Amino acid sequence: MTDLSTQLLDDLSLDEAARPKAPPVPQATAMHRRQGRQLAAIHSHHLREMGQIGAILARIEARDAPPEHLKQLVLSLDMAENFSAFGSLCGRECHVLKFHHDIESADMFPRIEAAGGGRFRDIVAKLKAEHAVVHELIIRLSRAADALAEVPSEANFIQAGNTFRKLEEVVRSHFGYEETELEEVIGYYLGSI
Repeated sequence: MTDLSTQLLDDLSLDEAARPKAPPVPQATAMHRRQGRQLAAIHSHHLREMGQIGAILARIEARDAPPEHLKQLVLSLDMAENFSAFGSLCGRECHVLKFHHDIESADMFPRIEAAGGGRFRDIVAKLKAEHAVVHELIIRLSRAADALAEVPSEANFIQAGNTFRKLEEVVRSHFGYEETELEEVIGYYLGSI
């Protein structure tokens, strides 16, 4: 596996063109697809949290507040507990997102591979590779947020903002792919998540 920590931020990507398609599950019913869409509900929570962070960055970029006021802006939102507990731009949400991916990789993906008799091996391998990109971006965002908290400069704010936007772009793309390709699979083989 490639060492993602040495790649430039702009080079961290999901290689969407290389995404395999899940084979159809002809026996899947509307109920199975409904059960499989539970994953989208979980993902939408993560995307809402990321949207709050993006709103903070947009306020600062619009010059509604200077970068050194980032902490005060975060503390004025519902994310105050998040920031005080984890002390970073992404905070609790990044920890929860990593936990979510760890559960998928350790439990859901092996169950899908076993139940599907290996038919979904390529999909699972691609999703795991995408998780590695997301996790690398979480690490980088944590470092960028720490640098920003230590030195609330324009340069550190730009770095944190760029890293966050890259993470959000990658997460949105990954979630869409995962939801589309696993909708029938989750409902039919796992019953639900």
